[in-house]
Amino acid sequence: MPKIYKKRIADELLSELLEAVGGVLIQGTKWCGKTTTAAHTAKSSIYMDDPENKQQYQHLANTNCKLLLKGETPRLIDEWQIAPQLWDAARFEIDHREENIGQFIFTGSAVPKEKDLKLIFHSGTGRFAWLTMRPMSLWESKESSGEVSLKKLFNGNTPEGMSSISLEQLAYLCCRGGWPGILKLKEKAALKVPFAYIDAVVNSDISKIDDVKRNADFMRRIIRSLARHQGGQISISTIYSDLIQNAQQSMSEDTIADYVNVLKKIFLEEDMPAWNPNLRSKAAIRTSDTRYFVDPSIATASLGIGPEDLINDMNSFGFIFETLAVRDLRVYADALNGKIYHYRDSNNLECDAVIHLNDGNYGLIEIKIGGDTLIEAGAKTLKLLASKIDTTKMPNPSFLMVLTGIGQYAYQREDDVLVVPIGCLKP
Repeated sequence: MPKIYKKRIADELLSELLEAVGGVLIQGTKWCGKTTTAAHTAKSSIYMDDPENKQQYQHLANTNCKLLLKGETPRLIDEWQIAPQLWDAARFEIDHREENIGQFIFTGSAVPKEKDLKLIFHSGTGRFAWLTMRPMSLWESKESSGEVSLKKLFNGNTPEGMSSISLEQLAYLCCRGGWPGILKLKEKAALKVPFAYIDAVVNSDISKIDDVKRNADFMRRIIRSLARHQGGQISISTIYSDLIQNAQQSMSEDTIADYVNVLKKIFLEEDMPAWNPNLRSKAAIRTSDTRYFVDPSIATASLGIGPEDLINDMNSFGFIFETLAVRDLRVYADALNGKIYHYRDSNNLECDAVIHLNDGNYGLIEIKIGGDTLIEAGAKTLKLLASKIDTTKMPNPSFLMVLTGIGQYAYQREDDVLVVPIGCLKP
Protein backbone atom coordinates (compact mmCIF):
# COMPACT_ATOMS: atom_id res chain seq x y z
CA MET A 1 0.00 0.00 0.00
CA PRO A 2 1.28 3.48 -0.77
CA LYS A 3 2.06 5.67 2.23
CA ILE A 4 -0.59 8.22 3.16
CA TYR A 5 0.99 11.66 3.28
CA LYS A 6 -0.15 13.93 6.12
CA LYS A 7 -0.13 17.48 4.86
CA ARG A 8 2.07 19.86 6.84
CA ILE A 9 1.91 23.60 7.36
CA ALA A 10 5.36 23.68 5.75
CA ASP A 11 3.88 22.43 2.45
CA GLU A 12 2.17 25.74 1.74
CA LEU A 13 5.15 27.75 2.99
CA LEU A 14 7.47 25.78 0.71
CA SER A 15 5.23 26.33 -2.33
CA GLU A 16 5.07 30.06 -1.64
CA LEU A 17 8.85 30.33 -1.34
CA LEU A 18 9.47 28.34 -4.52
CA GLU A 19 7.36 30.89 -6.37
CA ALA A 20 9.64 33.68 -5.16
CA VAL A 21 13.23 32.40 -5.15
CA GLY A 22 15.46 29.92 -6.94
CA GLY A 23 16.07 27.60 -4.01
CA VAL A 24 14.74 26.80 -0.54
CA LEU A 25 16.77 25.34 2.30
CA ILE A 26 14.60 23.31 4.69
CA GLN A 27 16.40 22.83 7.99
CA GLY A 28 15.41 21.15 11.22
CA THR A 29 16.15 18.29 13.56
CA LYS A 30 16.29 14.72 12.30
CA TRP A 31 13.05 12.81 11.81
CA CYS A 32 10.80 15.89 11.84
CA GLY A 33 9.65 15.26 8.26
CA LYS A 34 11.87 17.54 6.15
CA THR A 35 12.70 15.00 3.47
CA THR A 36 9.15 13.66 3.20
CA THR A 37 7.72 17.17 2.84
CA ALA A 38 10.38 18.17 0.31
CA ALA A 39 9.92 14.98 -1.71
CA HIS A 40 6.17 15.58 -1.83
CA THR A 41 6.84 18.81 -3.77
CA ALA A 42 10.03 17.90 -5.66
CA LYS A 43 9.92 16.57 -9.24
CA SER A 44 13.34 14.87 -8.97
CA SER A 45 15.69 14.10 -6.09
CA ILE A 46 19.10 12.97 -4.94
CA TYR A 47 19.86 11.66 -1.45
CA MET A 48 23.43 12.52 -0.51
CA ASP A 49 23.52 10.05 2.40
CA ASP A 50 22.41 7.07 0.28
CA PRO A 51 24.91 4.37 1.40
CA GLU A 52 25.10 2.76 -2.04
CA ASN A 53 25.91 6.01 -3.85
CA LYS A 54 27.37 8.29 -1.18
CA GLN A 55 30.99 7.85 -2.29
CA GLN A 56 30.11 8.43 -5.94
CA TYR A 57 28.07 11.51 -5.07
CA GLN A 58 30.94 12.90 -3.03
CA HIS A 59 33.33 12.38 -5.93
CA LEU A 60 30.97 14.20 -8.30
CA ALA A 61 30.53 17.01 -5.78
CA ASN A 62 34.29 17.49 -5.86
CA THR A 63 34.65 17.23 -9.65
CA ASN A 64 31.34 17.94 -11.40
CA CYS A 65 28.71 19.52 -9.14
CA LYS A 66 26.57 20.49 -12.09
CA LEU A 67 25.80 16.85 -12.87
CA LEU A 68 24.26 16.31 -9.43
CA LEU A 69 22.00 19.31 -9.97
CA LYS A 70 20.54 18.04 -13.25
CA GLY A 71 16.94 16.87 -13.11
CA GLU A 72 13.34 18.00 -13.29
CA THR A 73 12.68 20.98 -11.07
CA PRO A 74 12.23 21.61 -8.27
CA ARG A 75 15.08 19.18 -7.58
CA LEU A 76 15.58 17.90 -4.04
CA ILE A 77 19.13 17.72 -2.67
CA ASP A 78 18.72 15.83 0.60
CA GLU A 79 21.32 16.24 3.41
CA TRP A 80 23.17 18.82 1.34
CA GLN A 81 25.63 19.58 4.15
CA ILE A 82 27.46 16.34 3.25
CA ALA A 83 28.71 18.18 0.13
CA PRO A 84 28.45 21.91 0.95
CA GLN A 85 30.09 22.92 -2.34
CA LEU A 86 26.68 22.18 -3.88
CA TRP A 87 25.46 25.46 -2.36
CA ASP A 88 27.55 27.70 -4.60
CA ALA A 89 26.96 25.41 -7.58
CA ALA A 90 23.20 25.72 -7.13
CA ARG A 91 23.48 29.48 -6.72
CA PHE A 92 25.39 29.63 -10.02
CA GLU A 93 22.75 27.49 -11.75
CA ILE A 94 19.96 29.70 -10.44
CA ASP A 95 21.72 32.78 -11.83
CA HIS A 96 22.30 31.27 -15.26
CA ARG A 97 19.21 29.17 -16.00
CA GLU A 98 16.51 30.69 -18.18
CA GLU A 99 13.93 29.73 -15.55
CA ASN A 100 15.51 30.72 -12.25
CA ILE A 101 12.57 30.41 -9.83
CA GLY A 102 11.72 27.20 -7.96
CA GLN A 103 14.81 25.25 -9.03
CA PHE A 104 16.09 23.53 -5.88
CA ILE A 105 15.03 22.26 -2.48
CA PHE A 106 17.92 21.62 -0.11
CA THR A 107 17.30 19.78 3.17
CA GLY A 108 19.64 19.47 6.14
CA SER A 109 19.46 18.11 9.68
CA ALA A 110 22.68 19.86 10.74
CA VAL A 111 24.69 22.90 9.78
CA PRO A 112 27.83 22.15 7.71
CA LYS A 113 31.03 21.30 9.55
CA GLU A 114 33.26 24.26 10.37
CA LYS A 115 35.96 23.12 7.96
CA ASP A 116 33.39 22.69 5.18
CA LEU A 117 32.07 26.22 5.53
CA LYS A 118 35.26 27.32 3.74
CA LEU A 119 33.83 25.68 0.63
CA ILE A 120 30.89 28.12 0.62
CA PHE A 121 31.64 31.58 -0.77
CA HIS A 122 28.14 32.98 -1.38
CA SER A 123 25.51 33.62 1.29
CA GLY A 124 22.66 32.73 -1.04
CA THR A 125 21.04 36.14 -0.59
CA GLY A 126 18.40 36.72 -3.25
CA ARG A 127 18.68 33.14 -4.51
CA PHE A 128 17.79 31.02 -1.47
CA ALA A 129 15.16 31.26 1.26
CA TRP A 130 15.23 29.41 4.58
CA LEU A 131 12.40 27.31 6.01
CA THR A 132 12.64 25.75 9.48
CA MET A 133 10.65 22.58 10.16
CA ARG A 134 9.87 21.13 13.54
CA PRO A 135 8.01 18.04 14.75
CA MET A 136 4.28 18.09 14.06
CA SER A 137 1.94 20.44 15.89
CA LEU A 138 -1.22 18.98 17.39
CA TRP A 139 -3.26 20.39 14.52
CA GLU A 140 -1.01 18.68 11.95
CA SER A 141 -1.20 15.37 13.82
CA LYS A 142 -5.01 15.70 14.01
CA GLU A 143 -5.14 15.90 17.82
CA SER A 144 -6.37 19.51 17.70
CA SER A 145 -9.82 20.19 16.26
CA GLY A 146 -8.55 23.45 14.74
CA GLU A 147 -11.78 25.29 15.55
CA VAL A 148 -9.93 28.35 16.85
CA SER A 149 -7.72 30.12 14.29
CA LEU A 150 -4.86 32.35 15.43
CA LYS A 151 -5.25 34.32 12.22
CA LYS A 152 -8.88 35.05 13.04
CA LEU A 153 -7.94 36.07 16.57
CA PHE A 154 -5.60 38.67 15.07
CA ASN A 155 -8.59 39.88 13.05
CA GLY A 156 -10.63 40.39 16.21
CA ASN A 157 -12.77 37.24 16.15
CA THR A 158 -14.11 35.75 19.37
CA PRO A 159 -12.84 32.17 19.90
CA GLU A 160 -15.41 29.39 19.70
CA GLY A 161 -14.29 25.79 19.86
CA MET A 162 -14.01 22.62 21.88
CA SER A 163 -11.07 20.41 22.83
CA SER A 164 -11.38 16.71 23.56
CA ILE A 165 -7.86 16.32 25.00
CA SER A 166 -7.96 14.92 28.53
CA LEU A 167 -5.24 15.26 31.16
CA GLU A 168 -4.14 11.68 30.48
CA GLN A 169 -3.99 12.21 26.73
CA LEU A 170 -2.08 15.47 27.12
CA ALA A 171 0.54 13.66 29.24
CA TYR A 172 0.84 11.01 26.53
CA LEU A 173 1.18 13.61 23.76
CA CYS A 174 3.97 15.37 25.66
CA CYS A 175 5.90 12.10 26.06
CA ARG A 176 5.18 10.82 22.54
CA GLY A 177 6.10 14.04 20.79
CA GLY A 178 5.23 15.21 17.31
CA TRP A 179 7.55 12.96 15.31
CA PRO A 180 5.68 12.06 12.09
CA GLY A 181 6.88 8.45 11.98
CA ILE A 182 5.50 7.80 15.45
CA LEU A 183 1.85 8.46 14.65
CA LYS A 184 1.17 5.03 13.19
CA LEU A 185 2.60 3.19 16.21
CA LYS A 186 0.70 1.80 19.18
CA GLU A 187 1.03 3.86 22.35
CA LYS A 188 3.53 1.60 24.13
CA ALA A 189 5.81 1.48 21.10
CA ALA A 190 5.46 5.21 20.41
CA LEU A 191 6.66 6.07 23.91
CA LYS A 192 9.89 4.14 23.35
CA VAL A 193 10.92 6.14 20.27
CA PRO A 194 12.07 9.37 22.00
CA PHE A 195 14.40 7.28 24.21
CA ALA A 196 15.93 5.71 21.10
CA TYR A 197 16.14 9.15 19.50
CA ILE A 198 18.26 10.50 22.37
CA ASP A 199 20.46 7.39 22.22
CA ALA A 200 21.19 8.14 18.56
CA VAL A 201 21.91 11.80 19.31
CA VAL A 202 24.41 11.19 22.11
CA ASN A 203 26.09 8.13 20.59
CA SER A 204 26.45 9.41 17.04
CA ASP A 205 25.10 12.82 16.02
CA ILE A 206 27.02 14.92 18.57
CA SER A 207 30.35 13.73 17.17
CA LYS A 208 29.42 13.51 13.49
CA ILE A 209 28.46 17.18 13.41
CA ASP A 210 32.13 18.29 13.29
CA ASP A 211 34.17 15.07 13.65
CA VAL A 212 34.99 15.91 17.28
CA LYS A 213 34.70 12.99 19.69
CA ARG A 214 32.36 13.91 22.54
CA ASN A 215 31.34 12.07 25.69
CA ALA A 216 27.89 10.52 25.37
CA ASP A 217 27.26 10.32 29.13
CA PHE A 218 28.25 13.95 29.62
CA MET A 219 25.88 15.01 26.85
CA ARG A 220 23.07 13.02 28.49
CA ARG A 221 23.64 14.93 31.70
CA ILE A 222 23.56 18.27 29.89
CA ILE A 223 20.33 17.31 28.11
CA ARG A 224 18.82 16.29 31.47
CA SER A 225 19.85 19.62 32.98
CA LEU A 226 18.25 21.51 30.10
CA ALA A 227 15.14 19.34 30.49
CA ARG A 228 14.83 20.36 34.14
CA HIS A 229 15.00 24.02 33.12
CA GLN A 230 12.57 24.11 30.18
CA GLY A 231 11.16 27.60 29.85
CA GLY A 232 13.93 29.09 31.97
CA GLN A 233 16.44 31.80 31.10
CA ILE A 234 19.37 29.83 32.45
CA SER A 235 23.02 30.55 31.74
CA ILE A 236 25.87 28.14 31.06
CA SER A 237 27.07 28.79 34.61
CA THR A 238 23.69 27.59 35.92
CA ILE A 239 24.06 24.36 33.98
CA TYR A 240 27.61 24.07 35.34
CA SER A 241 26.28 24.41 38.90
CA ASP A 242 23.62 21.82 38.12
CA LEU A 243 26.29 19.30 37.08
CA ILE A 244 29.15 20.14 39.43
CA GLN A 245 28.36 17.54 42.10
CA ASN A 246 29.14 14.67 39.73
CA ALA A 247 31.42 16.56 37.39
CA GLN A 248 34.31 15.04 35.53
CA GLN A 249 37.63 16.77 36.21
CA SER A 250 37.78 18.09 32.65
CA MET A 251 34.38 19.74 32.84
CA SER A 252 34.33 23.51 32.37
CA GLU A 253 31.82 26.14 31.34
CA ASP A 254 33.50 26.27 27.93
CA THR A 255 32.98 22.52 27.53
CA ILE A 256 29.32 22.82 28.48
CA ALA A 257 28.88 25.73 26.06
CA ASP A 258 30.38 23.61 23.27
CA TYR A 259 28.00 20.72 24.00
CA VAL A 260 24.96 23.01 24.15
CA ASN A 261 26.02 24.62 20.87
CA VAL A 262 26.08 21.17 19.26
CA LEU A 263 22.45 20.67 20.27
CA LYS A 264 21.63 23.92 18.48
CA LYS A 265 23.58 22.89 15.38
CA ILE A 266 21.49 19.72 15.07
CA PHE A 267 18.34 21.79 15.76
CA LEU A 268 17.44 19.87 18.92
CA GLU A 269 17.48 22.98 21.09
CA GLU A 270 15.73 26.11 19.85
CA ASP A 271 15.94 28.96 22.32
CA MET A 272 13.37 31.76 22.36
CA PRO A 273 14.63 35.36 22.01
CA ALA A 274 13.50 38.17 24.27
CA TRP A 275 10.82 40.65 23.22
CA ASN A 276 11.70 44.33 23.50
CA PRO A 277 8.55 46.46 23.41
CA ASN A 278 8.12 50.17 24.11
CA LEU A 279 7.04 50.50 27.74
CA ARG A 280 5.67 53.31 29.88
CA SER A 281 7.60 51.96 32.87
CA LYS A 282 11.36 52.19 33.40
CA ALA A 283 11.74 48.48 34.15
CA ALA A 284 14.79 46.94 32.49
CA ILE A 285 13.91 44.23 30.00
CA ARG A 286 15.81 40.96 30.38
CA THR A 287 17.51 40.02 27.13
CA SER A 288 18.55 36.41 27.83
CA ASP A 289 17.09 33.73 25.59
CA THR A 290 14.70 31.16 27.06
CA ARG A 291 15.72 27.49 26.83
CA TYR A 292 13.46 25.08 24.94
CA PHE A 293 13.86 21.77 23.19
CA VAL A 294 12.26 21.51 19.78
CA ASP A 295 9.85 18.88 21.17
CA PRO A 296 8.67 18.04 24.71
CA SER A 297 9.45 14.33 24.27
CA ILE A 298 13.18 15.15 24.31
CA ALA A 299 12.75 16.50 27.83
CA THR A 300 10.61 13.64 29.15
CA ALA A 301 12.80 10.92 27.63
CA SER A 302 16.00 12.53 28.95
CA LEU A 303 14.48 12.59 32.44
CA GLY A 304 13.30 8.99 32.08
CA ILE A 305 9.66 9.80 32.77
CA GLY A 306 6.36 8.81 31.18
CA PRO A 307 2.76 10.03 31.17
CA GLU A 308 1.93 8.74 34.67
CA ASP A 309 4.99 10.49 36.11
CA LEU A 310 3.79 13.80 34.65
CA ILE A 311 0.30 13.36 36.10
CA ASN A 312 1.82 12.65 39.52
CA ASP A 313 3.94 15.83 39.35
CA MET A 314 1.74 18.60 38.03
CA ASN A 315 4.39 21.26 38.56
CA SER A 316 6.83 19.50 36.21
CA PHE A 317 3.94 18.67 33.89
CA GLY A 318 3.29 22.41 33.52
CA PHE A 319 6.84 23.10 32.30
CA ILE A 320 6.79 20.16 29.89
CA PHE A 321 3.42 21.29 28.53
CA GLU A 322 4.90 24.73 28.00
CA THR A 323 7.52 23.17 25.69
CA LEU A 324 4.75 21.48 23.69
CA ALA A 325 2.78 24.74 23.47
CA VAL A 326 5.84 26.69 22.32
CA ARG A 327 6.50 24.05 19.64
CA ASP A 328 2.97 24.45 18.29
CA LEU A 329 3.00 28.25 18.52
CA ARG A 330 6.25 28.37 16.53
CA VAL A 331 4.73 26.24 13.78
CA TYR A 332 1.59 28.38 13.70
CA ALA A 333 3.56 31.64 13.79
CA ASP A 334 5.54 30.55 10.72
CA ALA A 335 2.27 30.12 8.86
CA LEU A 336 1.31 33.70 9.73
CA ASN A 337 4.70 35.26 8.90
CA GLY A 338 5.39 35.78 12.57
CA LYS A 339 7.91 35.00 15.30
CA ILE A 340 7.62 33.92 18.92
CA TYR A 341 9.31 35.83 21.73
CA HIS A 342 9.45 35.78 25.52
CA TYR A 343 9.14 38.75 27.89
CA ARG A 344 10.63 39.28 31.33
CA ASP A 345 11.67 42.48 33.08
CA SER A 346 13.56 43.56 36.19
CA ASN A 347 10.32 43.54 38.18
CA ASN A 348 9.93 39.82 37.34
CA LEU A 349 6.90 40.51 35.17
CA GLU A 350 6.98 37.66 32.68
CA CYS A 351 4.96 36.61 29.64
CA ASP A 352 5.46 33.10 28.29
CA ALA A 353 4.99 33.89 24.60
CA VAL A 354 4.53 36.92 22.39
CA ILE A 355 3.53 36.12 18.82
CA HIS A 356 4.67 39.07 16.69
CA LEU A 357 3.67 39.30 13.04
CA ASN A 358 5.63 41.02 10.28
CA ASP A 359 2.94 43.69 9.98
CA GLY A 360 3.59 44.85 13.55
CA ASN A 361 0.56 43.26 15.18
CA TYR A 362 1.16 41.04 18.17
CA GLY A 363 -0.63 38.91 20.75
CA LEU A 364 0.35 38.18 24.35
CA ILE A 365 0.06 34.58 25.54
CA GLU A 366 0.36 32.95 28.95
CA ILE A 367 0.71 29.16 28.90
CA LYS A 368 -1.05 27.31 31.72
CA ILE A 369 -1.86 23.64 31.99
CA GLY A 370 -5.37 24.48 33.19
CA GLY A 371 -7.58 25.17 36.19
CA ASP A 372 -9.34 28.34 37.33
CA THR A 373 -6.54 29.48 39.65
CA LEU A 374 -3.83 29.24 36.99
CA ILE A 375 -6.04 30.81 34.33
CA GLU A 376 -6.78 33.73 36.67
CA ALA A 377 -3.07 34.19 37.38
CA GLY A 378 -2.29 34.12 33.65
CA ALA A 379 -4.99 36.69 32.90
CA LYS A 380 -3.67 38.99 35.64
CA THR A 381 -0.16 38.85 34.17
CA LEU A 382 -1.40 39.58 30.66
CA LYS A 383 -3.43 42.59 31.74
CA LEU A 384 -0.55 43.99 33.77
CA LEU A 385 1.89 43.72 30.87
CA ALA A 386 -0.64 45.20 28.43
CA SER A 387 -1.10 48.18 30.75
CA LYS A 388 2.64 48.93 30.65
CA ILE A 389 2.93 49.06 26.86
CA ASP A 390 3.35 52.56 25.44
CA THR A 391 0.59 52.58 22.81
CA THR A 392 1.73 55.98 21.50
CA LYS A 393 4.74 54.16 20.04
CA MET A 394 3.25 50.76 19.18
CA PRO A 395 -0.25 49.33 18.75
CA ASN A 396 -2.31 47.69 21.44
CA PRO A 397 -1.99 43.89 21.53
CA SER A 398 -4.40 42.22 19.14
CA PHE A 399 -5.41 39.82 21.92
CA LEU A 400 -4.51 38.55 25.38
CA MET A 401 -4.71 34.76 25.57
CA VAL A 402 -4.32 32.11 28.24
CA LEU A 403 -3.41 28.97 26.29
CA THR A 404 -4.36 25.89 28.31
CA GLY A 405 -3.52 22.21 28.13
CA ILE A 406 -6.82 20.93 29.46
CA GLY A 407 -10.26 22.46 29.46
CA GLN A 408 -13.10 21.80 27.06
CA TYR A 409 -14.15 25.19 25.72
CA ALA A 410 -12.52 28.22 24.12
CA TYR A 411 -14.13 31.48 25.22
CA GLN A 412 -13.66 35.18 25.89
CA ARG A 413 -13.82 36.36 29.51
CA GLU A 414 -15.65 39.48 30.64
CA ASP A 415 -12.28 41.27 30.84
CA ASP A 416 -11.68 40.32 27.16
CA VAL A 417 -8.91 37.84 27.98
CA LEU A 418 -9.23 34.77 25.74
CA VAL A 419 -9.02 31.26 27.16
CA VAL A 420 -8.13 28.71 24.48
CA PRO A 421 -7.32 25.00 24.97
CA ILE A 422 -4.43 23.90 22.77
CA GLY A 423 -6.63 21.05 21.55
CA CYS A 424 -8.70 23.41 19.38
CA LEU A 425 -5.99 25.77 18.09
CA LYS A 426 -4.62 26.13 14.55
CA PRO A 427 -2.81 28.86 12.57
